[in-house]
Amino acid sequence: MRKDLMEILACPMCKGELTLSIDEEKDDEVVRGTLYCAACDERYPIEDSIPNLLPPDLRKATSGA
Repeated sequence: MRKDLMEILACPMCKGELTLSIDEEKDDEVVRGTLYCAACDERYPIEDSIPNLLPPDLRKATSGA
């Protein structure tokens, strides 16, 4: 995920501001990390440079958990 996308991303649940936490990055791209919404206390994972912004119930259903 490119860091400059933070300017346009919002929480899919409440449309609140997201905070980026980086675990791994390459050049100017986030490879692994988390997007956090303080308004609804929800975290959205970033894996293989792709943010998973599905609502929590859909994310659980698609992961098989």
